[in-house]
Amino acid sequence: MDKRFQNLYYQLYLSYLEARKNKRNINNQLAFEIDVETNLYNLATQIHTKTYTSKPAIAFIVYKPVQREIFAADFADRVVHHLIYRCIYQKDIDPFLIHDSYSCRKGKGTLYGVKRASYFMRSCTQNYTKDAYVLKLDISGYFMNMNHQRLYTKVVEFLKPGISYLGLEYGVIQYLLQQTIFTNVATNCRIKGSKTNWQGLPKDKSLFSKPQGYGLPIGNLTSQIFGNVYLNSLDWYIKKELKITYYGRYVDDMVFVHQDKNVLKNSIPHIQKELDKVGLTIHPKKKYLQHYTKGVLFLGHYIKPYRHYISNRTKANFYKAIQKVNTLVLQSFKIEWATMQQIIALLNSYLGILSHAKTYNLIAKATKRLCAKFHYFFGFTKTYSKTYIKTDYWQWHYTLAYPFIN
Repeated sequence: MDKRFQNLYYQLYLSYLEARKNKRNINNQLAFEIDVETNLYNLATQIHTKTYTSKPAIAFIVYKPVQREIFAADFADRVVHHLIYRCIYQKDIDPFLIHDSYSCRKGKGTLYGVKRASYFMRSCTQNYTKDAYVLKLDISGYFMNMNHQRLYTKVVEFLKPGISYLGLEYGVIQYLLQQTIFTNVATNCRIKGSKTNWQGLPKDKSLFSKPQGYGLPIGNLTSQIFGNVYLNSLDWYIKKELKITYYGRYVDDMVFVHQDKNVLKNSIPHIQKELDKVGLTIHPKKKYLQHYTKGVLFLGHYIKPYRHYISNRTKANFYKAIQKVNTLVLQSFKIEWATMQQIIALLNSYLGILSHAKTYNLIAKATKRLCAKFHYFFGFTKTYSKTYIKTDYWQWHYTLAYPFIN
């Protein structure tokens, strides 16, 4: 076994550890883990001999926050996606993105984007003492209309021949990028559920209706980082050529703040001209240009001077989550540990978002809808930023399991 193969196997193992985080109970991951050493060895052999190809993905429809098509990659392919990410993203791509590109970047998620948009308003208006306007644009079918060849060219431009990436040769990285970008997942997938689930989904929102060489599956780690790369040149054009300082982008959501309304209005055709170069279009029904005092909906938050609120969609989904928790709690006399963990994860995912907005009264009101049994097992922090399992639960659990123990 030569050193290059040994290093490839080692890097795949580290990528496997990253890929399995928060995926420990998924069947696909468990099947891979049963014989992880053999599976990683086979994967390393395929990459080393350049016989690796992506396995069939699982296609299904989700309905929250909107109806959307998802292609879930096989776990072995997720390991490869993490390998690509670890090899090229942090050192070779991320430093060359604009500061205000928020998706899939360490310390720069949706909440960071909301805070930056709020900062744009405050700074541009000199602490709300001067006029300013907010422009928000959205791109039609961003992932669905990405051109594979253009994307591959843009990604490779960040790389340098002759340089190793975590010990992997440039040619290996090129090969993995080709196998990941140019694979048509729509012709190599298994459908979960019924084809009728696709009813109501517009054709331009589905990879099944896209020609060869277009579209990326939503949800893959690589799709997220490619989403940053694909419009990186546009980001720099807006900053350097249009000279709009207060600009940020999260995937296909763009927000701009400027003191001159006409500057923002006149920038739209210039932005569209740049988008034409990569085959994309500004969504005609999602253009928003208003005085900053009107606020703006960005990344699930209504951002206004001095404060921001969650969107009605997030609010409605939180109330549905409360109903689901009640169902889980009341479905049996004894609450299993796995169910309790599910409840904790569900509530804390929403509380983490809500706690960063002006929502204390909303949370307090919503949690009153939780059944009495819930409050016996769970509690909330004083600020409602987190829920936790009460220690009394364990005493109750052992009393049921071992009634003869005093």
